[in-house]
Amino acid sequence: MTGPAVTHVGIPRLTRGFDRFGRLDLDRHRAAHGRLHVPRLGKLTAMAERVDLRGRGGAGFPFARKLRVVGRHLADGAEITVVVNGAEGEPGSAKDQVLLMRAPHLVLDGAVIAARALDSRDLVVAVTGGDPARQSIHAAAAERDLPVRVVELAGRFISGESGAVVRAINGDVPVPPGRDVRTGDSGVAGRPTLLSNAETFAQLALLVSLGADGYARVGTRDEPGTILLTVAGGTVVEAPIGTPLGTVLERSGVSAGQGVLVGGCHGGWLPAAAAHAPVSRAGMAAAGGTLGAGVVLPLPPGTCPLGEVIRVTAYLAAESAGQCGPCRLGLPETVRALTALADGTGTRLGVRAAADIGRGRGACSHPDGTARFVLSALDVFDHDITAHQTRGGCGLPVHGRIPLSGPRGDTRLTIDWTRCDGHGLCAHLAPELVRLDRDGYPVLLQTAMPPWSERDARRAVSMCPTLALRLAPVGAPTMRGR
Repeated sequence: MTGPAVTHVGIPRLTRGFDRFGRLDLDRHRAAHGRLHVPRLGKLTAMAERVDLRGRGGAGFPFARKLRVVGRHLADGAEITVVVNGAEGEPGSAKDQVLLMRAPHLVLDGAVIAARALDSRDLVVAVTGGDPARQSIHAAAAERDLPVRVVELAGRFISGESGAVVRAINGDVPVPPGRDVRTGDSGVAGRPTLLSNAETFAQLALLVSLGADGYARVGTRDEPGTILLTVAGGTVVEAPIGTPLGTVLERSGVSAGQGVLVGGCHGGWLPAAAAHAPVSRAGMAAAGGTLGAGVVLPLPPGTCPLGEVIRVTAYLAAESAGQCGPCRLGLPETVRALTALADGTGTRLGVRAAADIGRGRGACSHPDGTARFVLSALDVFDHDITAHQTRGGCGLPVHGRIPLSGPRGDTRLTIDWTRCDGHGLCAHLAPELVRLDRDGYPVLLQTAMPPWSERDARRAVSMCPTLALRLAPVGAPTMRGR
């Protein structure tokens, strides 16, 4: 079976058998991990709490707490749904895809353990549309005669957020709901829902199979177990929690380069010197980063760091749901501030002010995650930023080394400067995409249009008094500006 390369540090657990088999069918799975055992809810919750099992999708929420929130509805006779979130919206992550493709029964074991403990008969697996994981899960469910609903999601960055997954299963647009709703109380079809990502359920299966003591034989005292990391966008590494970051990079055949992005597009940049830091929640936090969903992306030499940061920030701006001001206005403003910093006309203070627009004010965590990514870059790439401020550039091209994916807009606004008279109407009709300079002429956001901004953009084009504003494909040549 094709897919990302998989390796390990120490003795493999989640990836056991991967050295011999492309995919573990039910017989191979049982030979590697044993037969399914289901403890009662109270014991299962105590086991998860003892090893402090956390969600591996990025937020790191305690799994025992999720069990308690959902489990309290059993007394009311509520029907409960269990959801495996295998929709990796993070473009640099492949770990859940690997598990669903190559160890589907380990994931299903964890889901079945939780479902039976919660007396649930409704099991849903969410995957990215067109993903080979879908066929693997269908085949695994058929092997064990297990009724499973498989729901396909669009591969957008925000589609993997828990609220977006629930909305997709409910037949709604897969974007964060924009309000604080606990899925444990009201999720799929309004029922109490236990939702966690694929690795979390695989870890739960290991916990039950090994027991709490066996599970805690590797890792750190406070964070036992192993973790799956996606390194450089192409290699999945299983390592004991607490393994030095440098060891993980070395095992993957890459170096720290100019700096390492840990946690993905909502993560933080660490300097190359931080390669000694242990890969754990506490270790990454002490180094100034975040573990997130286990994405490790070193930035190799030869590409412009600031240019890469702008590229990712523009992607995040285009991927937003556009449900709140911090996303609609704050993210484009951050892209503009970074672009000004790159051409020598902006300042670090300007970038910080723009990134702060959305922090703590968004309808979801997207503005906060984007701010974390941007602000950490200001510290790690100080030398490159200084070169841009003093010389208008660092002399390096942007090679696009940070992987980005998912359907994004393929259209942007352009201006025919032979027609533009600086009326400024476009900035009032599409403020997310257009700003006016000190002379009243438009300055466009040089990125693809987010889907939610298309209506305003088309209105601005149609109402331009001089017909100077146009829509053009991304990458199309533009006329020389003012």
